[in-house]
Amino acid sequence: MDTPTGKAFKIDVRDIQPLARGLGACYASDKITVDGEKVSWMYREEAEFDSDSGWRFFSGTETQEYVDNPDNLEIFDCNSIANYDQDIIPFLSAPVGSAFERNAETGKFEAVDEA
Repeated sequence: MDTPTGKAFKIDVRDIQPLARGLGACYASDKITVDGEKVSWMYREEAEFDSDSGWRFFSGTETQEYVDNPDNLEIFDCNSIANYDQDIIPFLSAPVGSAFERNAETGKFEAVDEA
């Protein structure tokens, strides 16, 4: 569905289910929300604004140039990203400073140092 941003998101807003509500906003890459790739890298930093959860979600295929372009990231409710990839849900209560990467062999998220 095309949106005011002109992007065709993989999941229509009307199809979003209540999977992880009340967590606030997050940033997510278009690789997830437009291209339909799974979350492979996520971390939580200090909030940038009042409703910001601090969560940042990436597919892991983004280049630095891609991430540096603000047109490739959008602000979403964390619940929306949980609808794109339910594997993130158990980690959403992790504290600021947490980072997780999907293990390519097992498909499971593992805690990693953000550095």
